[in-house]
Amino acid sequence: MRISMKVVMIHGRNHKGSTYQIAQMVAKKLEAEVQEFFLPQDFGEFCTGCTQCFMKDEHKCPHFDQLNPITMAMDASDVIILTSPVYVYHVTGAMKAWLDHYGYRWMVHRPDEKMFHKQAVCITTAAGGGMKSTIRDMKDSMFYWGIAKIHTFGFAVRAISFEEITEKRRKKIDKETSRIANAIKKNGKVVPGIKTKLLFFIMSKVQKVGWNQADATYWREKGWTGSARPWKER
Repeated sequence: MRISMKVVMIHGRNHKGSTYQIAQMVAKKLEAEVQEFFLPQDFGEFCTGCTQCFMKDEHKCPHFDQLNPITMAMDASDVIILTSPVYVYHVTGAMKAWLDHYGYRWMVHRPDEKMFHKQAVCITTAAGGGMKSTIRDMKDSMFYWGIAKIHTFGFAVRAISFEEITEKRRKKIDKETSRIANAIKKNGKVVPGIKTKLLFFIMSKVQKVGWNQADATYWREKGWTGSARPWKER
C-alpha cells in the first residue's frame, strides 16, 4: 500500500486566484494529502518585536496559540508549499507578517531538525513582473529554516484572473507544475545542499558560545555543537 505524501499549503491571501490555482495543480499531481491555511484568515497577527521567541522560548510569543496549528501542520508534512501573488514586487503583507513569526527557527537561532528532511515549493504569479523578488521573500525563510530542497515557480500570467489566462500560457503552467511534481516525487529522501551544511557548520561553532542562553542550550542539547547533524537524524 502506497503511503500518501503529506502537503501543507500556506496561501498569502484568502482569495483563490491564479497563484492558488497553480498550487492546486502541483498538489493534485503529487497525489498528496493536503492541508491548507489562508492568510490572514487563519493567522493575521503582526510580530510585535518583543524578542521573547529569540531570547527565551517560542511558547512565550503572544501569538503562539494562533500560530501553532500551522506550525504543527508544517512539522508533520513532507512538502511545504508557500504561495503569494506579487504585491509591489514582494509577498503580501499577510505572508510577510506570518514569516516574521518564525525568525526563531532560522539557523542563527533554533532550527527544527524536521526541516532538514523536507521539500518546499514557493509559487508566485503576477500580471506583470516582480516574481523574482517575491520568490526570494519566501525562499529566504525556507533556506534559513534548513529546508533540504526548495522548488520555485514564478510566472507572469498576463491576466487579472485565472480564467483570463491564454491557452498558450496555461500549457506552460501545466508543463512547469508537472516538472515540479515529478522532481519532488523522484527526490525521495532529501538532504540539504552544501550551502545549508556550510552555514550549519558555522553556526555550530558560534553556538558553542551562543547569541543567547536559549540558543546555546538548544544547540548543545541537540549535540549540534559537536558532530551530530539534523539531516543524519530520522
